[in-house]
Amino acid sequence: MRVAKGLGVRIEYHLKVKGGDVIESSAKSGPLRYVHGAGKMLGALEQRLEGLSPGDERQGEIPARDAFGNEESLPLKQMRRDEFPLGSTPTPGLVFEAKTGGGNAVSFKVVSATNDAVTVRLLHPLVGRDLEYRVKVLAVDDPRASGLPPPLPGVVEPDLEEVQEP
Repeated sequence: MRVAKGLGVRIEYHLKVKGGDVIESSAKSGPLRYVHGAGKMLGALEQRLEGLSPGDERQGEIPARDAFGNEESLPLKQMRRDEFPLGSTPTPGLVFEAKTGGGNAVSFKVVSATNDAVTVRLLHPLVGRDLEYRVKVLAVDDPRASGLPPPLPGVVEPDLEEVQEP
């Protein structure tokens, strides 16, 4: 069976910034199981896996425009000026970092500002960065016929049968 939309796929993978840091790797988390075409895997990587069979391996690069796009493709958000640190002057081009309610770091760039409101662009940390990938397809199956529960819609999950204990 070949990788195609709607099929369950189990892979070993390694994804990193070109010439830089590892973003994700199954060497740490174990093989990954997902439903192909469900839109929860990096689309450019899914395209490169289309048509592969178990045992097939592929490696290469994903250009920034295909991975996370460019800065102009990222969403805009309106903020109140009083949400910025006291004494700061949010001027176009400045980048600010903050924490979400959950404690995660978020970066945003000022696009425009008035006396009351500031328009910012939410920045993805990998926007504009080329990626390198290495993938091996371990299994392809029909999630309805495998006897295993399918991955939850919208969730990419490790293959629990192969997760390595620390």
